[in-house]
Amino acid sequence: MDFRTLNEIDVAGKRVLVRVDFNVPLAPDGSISDDTRIRESLPSIREILARGGSAILMSHLGRPKGVDPKQSLKPVSTRLQELMPDRKVIFANDCVGPEADAAAKALAPGEILLLENVRFHAEEEKGDAAFSQKLASLGQLFVNDAFGSSHRAHCSVSGVAGILPSAAGHLLMKELAAFDKLINDPGSPFVAILGGSKVSDKIAVVQNLVGKVQYLLIGGAMGYAFCRASGQEVGASKCGDADVPVAMEAMSRARFEGTELLIPVDHVITEKFAADAPSRVVEENIPDGWMGLDIGPKTIQMYSDIIKNAQRIVWNGPMGVFEFDRFAEGTRAIARAVAEATKTSGAFSYIGGGDSVAAIQKLGFADRVSHLSTGGGASLELLEGRDLPGVACLRKK
Repeated sequence: MDFRTLNEIDVAGKRVLVRVDFNVPLAPDGSISDDTRIRESLPSIREILARGGSAILMSHLGRPKGVDPKQSLKPVSTRLQELMPDRKVIFANDCVGPEADAAAKALAPGEILLLENVRFHAEEEKGDAAFSQKLASLGQLFVNDAFGSSHRAHCSVSGVAGILPSAAGHLLMKELAAFDKLINDPGSPFVAILGGSKVSDKIAVVQNLVGKVQYLLIGGAMGYAFCRASGQEVGASKCGDADVPVAMEAMSRARFEGTELLIPVDHVITEKFAADAPSRVVEENIPDGWMGLDIGPKTIQMYSDIIKNAQRIVWNGPMGVFEFDRFAEGTRAIARAVAEATKTSGAFSYIGGGDSVAAIQKLGFADRVSHLSTGGGASLELLEGRDLPGVACLRKK
């Protein structure tokens, strides 16, 4: 990790342009339902201010097509001020243009300026050079602290880094250090747990982890493609025909590389996708008209026995439809097993963002694992073995 870090740059008297990840979930009334990403950004912001700099914060929120008041960062500005009552937080109604320029120039050391949603401008996602230049003109230094956006080659992520002296913030370094520990530290068995919707979403992860991990435990909707590939009937379970040969190839590669790839041996099934739908457990074949929404008790026991002896664990994707309590037991049991391995065996447990983090938070195990990633897509691309544009641009020349 050969990066210039925030600790290595002189921010005193400088306007520091900081890419943060304030893409927070909003409740129907527009309030912030989870401020984790805001709080995770505070160490870097506070250090810049404490060392005599001012912080100009850039972020996106959602996927707006043009200006959308429902995806404004104004509520984030309010919450940030609440979290930092001793500092002045200023909000600009645009991220470029006269108002943003004037606010940036008037910013005093120790003050914070939050720019409006950078994705209100189509140029942001296109990586437009002129738009990168407009953003860069607001500051004198650039710090990327948005791990959750670092897989995007957008203006506010990698474009500005090519213009201003740049460094990695504390959250970004924390995320990269956790991933480095997961992949490169000794510790065996190394267990990967993969769930989620489609094999195609995770096949690159499977291909990269095969040969590195001793066990690869498959669950979630993607598990039904592996079940079909092994000759089982999956009924009406979510399973695309194109996913089956992909799963079959992954299983063959795992055997060749010496990774034990395990699939569910029983399932919690139902006839309709609903929270109150009656359910039952079946082993192997799922009857016609029924769908699997969770792994069954025998699979839970098999997977838990493997996890409890692990020294390194990476988990990406729930084991079932955890949003429905009736079909959350598989995910809950795996979360419990990961937490117990972390506590009793000293395992390093890495939860790979997105639905995995949402599940482990909902089920009450968030404080019992080693690392909860703040970036779903970014952590997934790291697990695929890919370089992140927002990281590559920071490497020391």
